[in-house]
Amino acid sequence: MNQCLPSGHDQGASGTTLTRYRLHGSPDSANLVVRMVLEELGAAYDYVPVDRAAAQQKSRAYLDLNPQGLIPVLEVPGQDAPLFETGAILLFLCDRYGALAPEATSPARGRYLKWLFFLSNTLHSDLRISFKVERYLPDETRQQLFADTLLGRIAAAFRHLEAELDASGGPFLLGRELTCVDIYLAACARWTQIYGNKGRWDLAATPLLRGVCERLEERAALRRACEREGIEGLPFTEPKPVSLAGVTD
Repeated sequence: MNQCLPSGHDQGASGTTLTRYRLHGSPDSANLVVRMVLEELGAAYDYVPVDRAAAQQKSRAYLDLNPQGLIPVLEVPGQDAPLFETGAILLFLCDRYGALAPEATSPARGRYLKWLFFLSNTLHSDLRISFKVERYLPDETRQQLFADTLLGRIAAAFRHLEAELDASGGPFLLGRELTCVDIYLAACARWTQIYGNKGRWDLAATPLLRGVCERLEERAALRRACEREGIEGLPFTEPKPVSLAGVTD
């Protein structure tokens, strides 16, 4: 595994020389997943807080990093543009470090990719919409039906993940080895329990997934990442909302 930081001295968004990763985020947003992976990889990075209360993610400076105005953004030495989209960032980092993912020639590579993109394109996408349904459906008379439909899709996604855990034999989604997919799904489980859906989905419904979350809570790197996000206690099995400004909800 290549555990070395990439070489290069590039200009970051601030105009300063970029010699290590720079993660832009707000407390308990999607940057949590990227931060946990960076910590697990042992990568050196700087954290740049984005003040969502002041809509800083919609500022001209931030839109230059991500024209969608979404979090997170990762600036990377040696790259000609900042990275956004959580799944793309994870894929990039794990391939660069040769860790937390099967190798390109591994028989498990296809399963890894399909579940990574399932989390990014399906589960996480539905979650983001469910947090603020009024943004996507202004008609107040239909918002509850929309929210209920989304929660049904989200619960079904977790059942698919539970079935894969059963098929793989665990203890992680792809089998014996931890991957970034496990970290991503644990974060999604956290958010489902405390944001938007207000406790309407219970982790107990997926006991194998709960086992993954329990194992991740024992990992020092992930505990460190959560502490730096202002997350206290057991982040996945007994999650509590973050009290800092700019959280998801």
